[in-house]
Amino acid sequence: MSSESDRGARPLTYRDAGVDLDQYAEAMQRIQRLVRSTHTSRVLPLGSLFAGAFKLFEERPLLARRYTRPVLLAATDGVGTKLKVAVMTGRHDTVGIDLVAMSVNDCLALGGEPLFFLDYVAMDRDDPERLEQIVRGVAAGCRLAGCALLGGETAILPDVYGPGEYDLAGFCVAVAEERKIVSGETIRPGDLLIGLASSGLHSNGYSLVRRIVFDRAGLKPDSVVSDLARTVADVLLEPTRIYTSPITDVLAHYRVKRVVRGMAHITGGGIAENLKRVLPPTVDALVRVGTWPVPTVFQWLARLGPVEDAEMYRVFNMGLGMILVVSPFYADSIANRIRSHGVDCWIVGEVAQGSGTVRLVS
Repeated sequence: MSSESDRGARPLTYRDAGVDLDQYAEAMQRIQRLVRSTHTSRVLPLGSLFAGAFKLFEERPLLARRYTRPVLLAATDGVGTKLKVAVMTGRHDTVGIDLVAMSVNDCLALGGEPLFFLDYVAMDRDDPERLEQIVRGVAAGCRLAGCALLGGETAILPDVYGPGEYDLAGFCVAVAEERKIVSGETIRPGDLLIGLASSGLHSNGYSLVRRIVFDRAGLKPDSVVSDLARTVADVLLEPTRIYTSPITDVLAHYRVKRVVRGMAHITGGGIAENLKRVLPPTVDALVRVGTWPVPTVFQWLARLGPVEDAEMYRVFNMGLGMILVVSPFYADSIANRIRSHGVDCWIVGEVAQGSGTVRLVS
């Protein structure tokens, strides 16, 4: 039986097909220290086995974690076309924080304690330095979130992604006591809305952002945004805020009374669409526009577009990354506790009798 090699052709290798196993091994070696920087005593040191292991219960007195009826929560998300900006600028060390934030904040919205995180990185070619930058951000996000980077997967897909392109996906697993899950079902008329400040655009609406900034306005990543005294790259790559510290503190402080009745992570769809997801069908949420300062980045985009206000509020978080629905008797003390973690917050509205809708009112 004849073959190409019989006729003098050089035998093919995996490297010829676009996958360099030597570089892949180097990349795995580079990221190990970053992964280990997120580990606590609850991670079992199993070496390089095929999956990671995490202890749900920790019995050491100072670190004790005990649950009566534990429920596991899980969330998955990506970073979207914000990655296009990272590729344009060659800056890959912040999108990993975004990746962690999007899933962790979803779990926090149910009152969960983030336990561990898994990442999936798909790249056009083996690039140890770029992968290290990406995972450096993921590890930083995990440390901010208080969860372990337990494992992940790196796929080299040269025929799927163009030169320099890549994609990310993340998976967070959290735990909550069944009776303490914050589902929104106890929300009632008279409850107040506390909006927690976002760090900027977070990771939503970037298809519109790129259309405005790069296509219509013709700006470059190193162009300076005079309103913000920062470059376009700095503004657009500002990482998503992770709310583990203030949320877990508030929930831990009010262990007996159920004073936090609902939480919404404000992502794609804006304030109205995300807050609606936690409302019972017998109440409305009245969000009072003007009760919090809309960050300059949103004003800049609206003017640069131009984009109408209704569309801005439909697409972006407009400065509120999370909204808590709380008992009115504890609203001020909850807000003060949140601010003690360096996160600005405001009373941005209230709950009224209704039919499960969100109304943005003046």
